[in-house]
Amino acid sequence: MSEYVVSTVFPTHQAAEEAVRKMGDAGLPIKQVSILGQNLQSTEKVHGFVTTGDVAKGAAGVGAWVGGIFGLLVGAAFLWIPGVGPLIVAGPFVASLIAGLEGAVLGAAGGALVGALIGYGVSRDKALKLDSSIKAGSYVVLMHGSEDEANRAKDLLGAQGGQGVSLEAKAS
Repeated sequence: MSEYVVSTVFPTHQAAEEAVRKMGDAGLPIKQVSILGQNLQSTEKVHGFVTTGDVAKGAAGVGAWVGGIFGLLVGAAFLWIPGVGPLIVAGPFVASLIAGLEGAVLGAAGGALVGALIGYGVSRDKALKLDSSIKAGSYVVLMHGSEDEANRAKDLLGAQGGQGVSLEAKAS
């Protein structure tokens, strides 16, 4: 049985999380879904008085997103990848990425994300586009599964506003 990979980009983590929830509601196997993103927090210089409550409010959105996604998806990692920066990955793609990083020489680690995406079954051209999207602050949703699952996921992700939704057969 052939495996397929569906990939798409969402402009916000809220949109990506909502799409993953819809996938679960539709009966798609959430354990086969991954989300990749960075820029989960930003640092700003504050001119004036800041209370602990102000700091807590700023971090609450990040904490809620991370908690919500980790509750849905299996496996998670927060990594710093040269050339990409901070990257949070939730789902089975974590293993592919970590395996790619273990084999990467520090100077070549910037290509580790692209290499891991290709190893996961994404074409080189699409992997480069996804890498650029992540660097630009967008969120990538990946799912692998049977042809039926992948087609259903592709339709659902497109209906949820996923940008550049693609379906590709994984190389055997």
